[in-house]
Amino acid sequence: MTAPHELRTARLLLRSFVREDIASIVPLAGAREIAATTMQIPYPYSEEDARTFLAKAGEDFLAGRTVSFAICLASTGELCGAVGLHIAKAHKHAELGYWIGVPFWGQGYATEAASAAVALGFETLRLNRVFAHHFAGNTGSGRVLEKIGMRHEGRFRQHIRKWDRFIDIENYGMLASEFRGGEANRTNESPR
Repeated sequence: MTAPHELRTARLLLRSFVREDIASIVPLAGAREIAATTMQIPYPYSEEDARTFLAKAGEDFLAGRTVSFAICLASTGELCGAVGLHIAKAHKHAELGYWIGVPFWGQGYATEAASAAVALGFETLRLNRVFAHHFAGNTGSGRVLEKIGMRHEGRFRQHIRKWDRFIDIENYGMLASEFRGGEANRTNESPR
């Protein structure tokens, strides 16, 4: 088990990963385009990498360190990516991470899944902050983070070394008070 329960959106089912997902994970996560825009996904990507991912995701979920969802099309059940939160309980924050398989790019699935994961973080896990980052130049990922309401908080220059080059990281975040109109809710409070 990698997630506490299923989440449903207009077009997606977010569910716990299962061993049977390996056959779909390998070609999707194994695309060079995916590895080129993520820190943790190796290239080439093997069945052993997928098995290791599933085992670690299960262990981390049981230890309360992560929740990891398989992103599936609600209409067919087809796996199209992954989304998750890496949780730091002591700080009441989590890092949002996601990837969508290349055949499913440009359809808004990352935005839909990321929005559901952030809602889980604030509404169920009662986090104070959710943050995320992307490689500079990955404008698609930046648009996803902006669409779900995160604010750009700055850039770490040459922060990551990927394939023998240094890459800047763009940082985004959202506070519980900013989630789904939290600012508006505070303005409706009576003055003291």
